[in-house]
Amino acid sequence: MSKGYVVTVFSSVQWLIFIFANTVVVPISIGTVFEVPQDTIGMMLRCSLILTGVACMFQGWIGHRMPIMEGHSGLLWGVILNLGLTASSMGMSLSTIGGGITTGILLACVFTIVLAACNGLSLFQSIFSPMVMSVYLFLLTFQLIFIFFKGMFPLTKDGVLDVPLSLLSIGIVILVVIIKLKGSKSISNFSILIGLMIGWILHDLFFMDVSQRALEASSMSFTLFLFPIGEPNLEFGIIGVTFFAVVINLSNTIASIDAAGKLINKETPQHRFRNSIYVTSVFTAIGTGFGLVPYTPFTSSIGFLQSTRIFHSKPFLIGGGLLTTIGLVPIFGSFLATMPISVGNAVLFVAYLQLFGTAFSSLNGKTFNSNTIFRLAAPVLVGISIMNISPTVFADIPLYIQPFISNGLIIGVLLSVTLEKIVNWKVFETVELNR
Repeated sequence: MSKGYVVTVFSSVQWLIFIFANTVVVPISIGTVFEVPQDTIGMMLRCSLILTGVACMFQGWIGHRMPIMEGHSGLLWGVILNLGLTASSMGMSLSTIGGGITTGILLACVFTIVLAACNGLSLFQSIFSPMVMSVYLFLLTFQLIFIFFKGMFPLTKDGVLDVPLSLLSIGIVILVVIIKLKGSKSISNFSILIGLMIGWILHDLFFMDVSQRALEASSMSFTLFLFPIGEPNLEFGIIGVTFFAVVINLSNTIASIDAAGKLINKETPQHRFRNSIYVTSVFTAIGTGFGLVPYTPFTSSIGFLQSTRIFHSKPFLIGGGLLTTIGLVPIFGSFLATMPISVGNAVLFVAYLQLFGTAFSSLNGKTFNSNTIFRLAAPVLVGISIMNISPTVFADIPLYIQPFISNGLIIGVLLSVTLEKIVNWKVFETVELNR
């Protein structure tokens, strides 16, 4: 067996684990919030695995053609969860809200396809300038790190810190970092996979706490239910919120492809951006029929690529195919669903630390003075501050704008766009130089 074949096999499994860990929780959480039956949640989970795997393969084949995971948008995930959790305060049923979300997503898919077909991406890219993309990358890094850091430290049934499991998570982080920094190239490239396997084994040896998700996966039904969270309707407020969020999510596509192109030294022609949006929009529309969160190229894949240093697409395509197979064969999904959440969060925490480097390097060595620092510091720090405020603080704000006001990533990006459009920063750079 050749060395290249072995590397491909292990790289494919590593991609499978990464994609699976970033996918499995999303449909379960949406189904739970919208109170759909258990067998419907099972259907949503299996459809998510199947479609996500196929979407990854299509992106690597005819989309952007780079090893960037296509997965459920974290931005839209948060917006949809927020809308579901505020259903009672809005005086609407969950199915009504879900139907409005479905309509908004479908309309946004049509809009983005038309925008791409009419070469409207250049206008969009002019709005989301390099500085705005840097702000986006910094805020995305903090948002993901908060999620996975919190997930590393599980709580007991009494609501207090589970110290043994938390120590295991810390140990895994240290192990993965040591393997990454001290291991040979052939070993360090698989630091995430090695850390996950060792952590999984230690977890089962000392804790043997089988995840509830394993029970859900083992009994997954595959009877298809269209529009499980709500059939399309004309609830205009919900439609507007969802539509705007999906369009804003285009910035994620631009940031992901730009960052990946720079990392692997590959020029990305304009038609690749269009093709990527076509793939994303089509799979988002299909997935919406099964209650899934809209798709997007994962900017966080850049951190994963920086950790593994394996840039060719073949393992990525195979990993997508394996994920689809898992969705089609329940026993495989049942096995992977036993992956301990805290262990998965620990290895992803290390992978996403690399994303901070991507955000930093996106500044291209740019320096700031006491005036120009505001163009970066203001949106980033305001966004982070909002991320750390409880959503309940915004309870008295009109319900239809709550999902935006309470989302630090959206507010930070919008503030950055505003600052870049209304302030001539070159003037302040010149003033500082003349002092």
